[in-house]
Amino acid sequence: MLFSSVLERFVEKSPLAVMAHATIVYALDATSLDHLFRQHASAQYENKITFSALVDLMSLVVCQIHRSVNSAYAKAKQKIGASLVAVYGKLRRTELPILTALVADTAQRLAAVVTEMQAELPAPVPGYRVKILDGNHLAATERRLKVLRGQPAAPLPGQALVVYDPQRDLMTNIIPCEDGHAQERSLIGAALDLVREGEVWIDDRNFCTTEFVFGVQGRKAYFIVRQHAGNLKWEELSEWTRCGRCATGEVYEQSVRLWTDDGREMVCRRIKLKLDQPTRDGDTELYILTNLPRSVKAVVVATAYRRRWTIEVGFQKLATVLESEIDTLAYPKAALFGFAVGVAAYNVLSVVQAALRSEYGRERVQEEVSTYYIGEELSVVSEGMKIAIPSTTWCKIAALSAGEFSRWLREVARHVDLGQYKKHPRGPKKKQKKPRRDPKKPHVATARELKSRKVVNKRSC
Repeated sequence: MLFSSVLERFVEKSPLAVMAHATIVYALDATSLDHLFRQHASAQYENKITFSALVDLMSLVVCQIHRSVNSAYAKAKQKIGASLVAVYGKLRRTELPILTALVADTAQRLAAVVTEMQAELPAPVPGYRVKILDGNHLAATERRLKVLRGQPAAPLPGQALVVYDPQRDLMTNIIPCEDGHAQERSLIGAALDLVREGEVWIDDRNFCTTEFVFGVQGRKAYFIVRQHAGNLKWEELSEWTRCGRCATGEVYEQSVRLWTDDGREMVCRRIKLKLDQPTRDGDTELYILTNLPRSVKAVVVATAYRRRWTIEVGFQKLATVLESEIDTLAYPKAALFGFAVGVAAYNVLSVVQAALRSEYGRERVQEEVSTYYIGEELSVVSEGMKIAIPSTTWCKIAALSAGEFSRWLREVARHVDLGQYKKHPRGPKKKQKKPRRDPKKPHVATARELKSRKVVNKRSC
């Protein structure tokens, strides 16, 4: 599908950057974003600065095209048509429901593209739609606010619960919270509102509460959650039965009964994973609760729980490949705005990888292609594309249907040389003893140490 000769030249020379930028334009369509803002804003209003302009500005920082909001604003000043003070004021007053809607709307738009490309990953529980829930506390910011300047402790700008779809590799929802010290369990009610009938929700022990497991059960859905001592009232109904092995250990199961103070009861399975290697916390056994039917074997449940770590990998990409936690944004709502745009950008990179999977195969892309290099190419090439390619071309791409856009992405993907974006995995680090510090020699000159090493090597020869 030919849009312009200039775009075609970029497709030939830098296809991944074209795919990523086009997906950003498709997911963060200005008309859709401004409509979304008007739907969900209660106190904020549009005057000079549109919501889509703020998202576009923040995406430049999140994708590391510009180092800060200030430098991104300097490039887009005329387009925004308002002062930098006004921009920061708008960011720090952004309403949280708008951020929730931003992630949900863009994820839904991109999920249709992944489905059209038939690029979904294998389901952790075959036959079920799986969601993984986890919390992410935003990193500490600089002490830019007056109330923070005398504080010795690191200032936390907030946190968010994130819902992850492992089959599409998309973060589908966030539940933002301005209080960085708030208990994650205080947000469980909002998470339960997202549960749909027939889904399987995989969660860590923080969410092993009466409210959550009975809430999921009440919505005719299923849970796989690591048991937390003392959070549930339960009793054993059967002895342990050995069920086989998964990749990390022996699997056993038993029946248990759960109950609540108001008289509700539930019979479910308690699965024990006897680990070959202890966890970082020193645990040698994990206990998992599930209300899935027995047709879903205990080994499948234990293996599915291990897939919970895929969301942790996603958080790592948000912190390394993207700049989703901007330490100069000290106001909580501004910091959460950056995180929400970062989640949307993560989904963009996931769709690019889905297009590669559809062309080159799942195993090859997962084993060989580095997301880091995709993000790096986008940050280097994006500004040049925006200058060289007219906005009308990008508008045409944003107007495509999910089927048309998925076919176009696959066409561009055929120009990608995967060898240019190859992962370089390293082996495990060797454990080394930390040398004791000599108070009489607090530092060394690297050049002198290298020089002395050369002298020793020459003598040994």
